[in-house]
Amino acid sequence: MQIVTNKYKREMKEHGNDQFPFLISYERLSKYESGSFLWHWHPEIELTLIDKGEMIYTVNDHVYHLQEGEALFGNVSSLHSGNKYNNKDCEYISITFDPKLIYGYDNSIIYRKYVEPILQNLSLSAVHFDLSEEWHKEIITILNDIITIGQRKEAFFELDILMRLQKLWKILYSHNNSTPSMSAFDKRNYDRIHSILSYIDCNYAMKLTLEDIAEHIHLCKSECCRLFKRYMKVSLFEFILQYRIEKSLNYLINTENSIVEIANLVGFNDSNYYSKVFTKIKGCSPTRYRKKSLS
Repeated sequence: MQIVTNKYKREMKEHGNDQFPFLISYERLSKYESGSFLWHWHPEIELTLIDKGEMIYTVNDHVYHLQEGEALFGNVSSLHSGNKYNNKDCEYISITFDPKLIYGYDNSIIYRKYVEPILQNLSLSAVHFDLSEEWHKEIITILNDIITIGQRKEAFFELDILMRLQKLWKILYSHNNSTPSMSAFDKRNYDRIHSILSYIDCNYAMKLTLEDIAEHIHLCKSECCRLFKRYMKVSLFEFILQYRIEKSLNYLINTENSIVEIANLVGFNDSNYYSKVFTKIKGCSPTRYRKKSLS
């Protein structure tokens, strides 16, 4: 499986419901076809607690090495992806919630004083709770309490979860309310990255040229390449190859299409080149990957 997103890379999964927009998910990287979850974003806060193993978690242009017992706060609308560390599996618990659970209604004093400064600070895309400070331990304790409450679902469990989310937010705000905001320059560049990812997602099966992508975001080709490499830590060309390979996994596992057909479906006009790139990225040929997945 893989995270389902729309053409703008927004995750389509429901995180709770309108009555209580809150969800606890028990996850592991090995359940994804590629052993990683791809770039996506959503309008909810996400708190990730590592239960077993380690993960390389990337949020916007920051890379975090999350270890067992550590956690990460992911702000609303931040682009994020997760990968195995040393090719070993990682089990983690994801807590997602609409920040309205904290502030109640738009323009409330809670929103304006304590929530908006965090949500609107694009420099604060993530916070790594690596246990290096005492308040990190408080956060981890609260997360474990929330998980236990969510498992038991005893009387008043929604109120108990809400109380702990607000306590967590108070601690988070008190230690991060002076973080400088992102510049207008960086904001514009992140919007461009979102636009590039959307363009690739819509057009990966066709011929993609640097000229087309650069024109799409109204930059010259060289500046487009520099921008992407700066924020995504990988070249645009490499990202497109990786993205096409990831998209091919579903065809390998869930269809009987030939390797030649699959290569064409994901934008490779040469099946030999597709196999070469696949082997480099996945460590085995497409045929071998298909056999392993179906055995």
